[in-house]
Amino acid sequence: MLISLQHLRKEYAGGKVAVEDVSLDIDAGDFVCFIGTSGSGKTTTLRMINRMINPTSGKILLNDQDVTKMDPDKLRRQLGYVIQNVGLMPHMTIRDNITLVPKLLKWSKDKRDERANQLIKLAQLPAEFLDRYPSELSGGQQQRIGVVRAFAANQDIILMDEPFGALDPITRESLQDLVLDLQKRLGKTFIFVTHDMDEALRFATKIVIMSHGQVVQVDTPDNILKHPKNDFVKHLIGEDRLIQARPSVTTVGQIMLKSPISINENESLHTALETMHQKRVDTLLVTDDDGHLVGVLDIQQLDLGYQRKRPVSEVMNRDVYFVHESSVIRDSVNRILKLGYRNIPVINAEGKLVGIVTRATLVDMVYDALWGQDEGEEDTHAASAVQAQQKRDISVPKKGALDD
Repeated sequence: MLISLQHLRKEYAGGKVAVEDVSLDIDAGDFVCFIGTSGSGKTTTLRMINRMINPTSGKILLNDQDVTKMDPDKLRRQLGYVIQNVGLMPHMTIRDNITLVPKLLKWSKDKRDERANQLIKLAQLPAEFLDRYPSELSGGQQQRIGVVRAFAANQDIILMDEPFGALDPITRESLQDLVLDLQKRLGKTFIFVTHDMDEALRFATKIVIMSHGQVVQVDTPDNILKHPKNDFVKHLIGEDRLIQARPSVTTVGQIMLKSPISINENESLHTALETMHQKRVDTLLVTDDDGHLVGVLDIQQLDLGYQRKRPVSEVMNRDVYFVHESSVIRDSVNRILKLGYRNIPVINAEGKLVGIVTRATLVDMVYDALWGQDEGEEDTHAASAVQAQQKRDISVPKKGALDD
């Protein structure tokens, strides 16, 4: 067991109890999300783990060591920490912000610089940003730095306290992608506080629902959706998430169209225009020689003059929203239905384009879920609905393969 919370209690002066008898075991590689209403005790519990707040009673064991007996500064250097307001030092460069903990750990300058270059790549930002100051970056870019900085000393445990709460929906979605990608690639253990149920359902391997300082329910996202413990949990989930409890179709790969219209980045703009005309679309997904999704090309980016021989790679938009084929349906519902996308490309674990998921298919599934079919009919009907929608998507001319 990596972390064990044992009968944690936090009582403040005046008798106010913020956390009451919280016990929880967290394994290596878990993504644990604490969620609840304001004042439920979720942030207090998180901050007791790194001793930003000391518990009144109970134990917190980290690799079987009692953290209350550890030096607080040394403890915090073992734990990555990301907060809502980023916490970057305004008078320090991005490089110095990223390598602050490694410097405290007496890393050499060469090793710190190497780590800074690794992390700026993980943040999907250009290396020249390392010598800029936080004020020279956008809010979303600063938050990306705040996220990857938590990995600076190769910490195995990352604590995140509502890191995306103050961001706009598109920036928030982009940073959620970054965190999910980092968790999958690096295999770290995340303990994440959020007030957003969609975020918890998307991230978590284990959700901890709290109310008035106590744990109400702990379980996997699917089990909480299918078996909410009481009315409080049902209210927190919300009826609009009915689709998420359906067992028949759970991943994007099960409903995606498997022949997305695409073009190689080395093809000419003239070839791109011919492809659009033949396929009756105004947008093409762009791949490299190995089939990796690298961009999107809109007809408005084409120039019919002397530039027609230029390669697609020179004018395509590299900022593409996508989902993994293993992603659960709720992720695509959030992206397509809530953000207004008609279609989103689907990639596999290697980043290769393998399909596309359409808004129309997801809308049909939402209607089916709200219609409330008999449980025994769901598998058959879901498969039929997907097949029927695929026929419609293929037979009806589409305006584009991806809509921003």
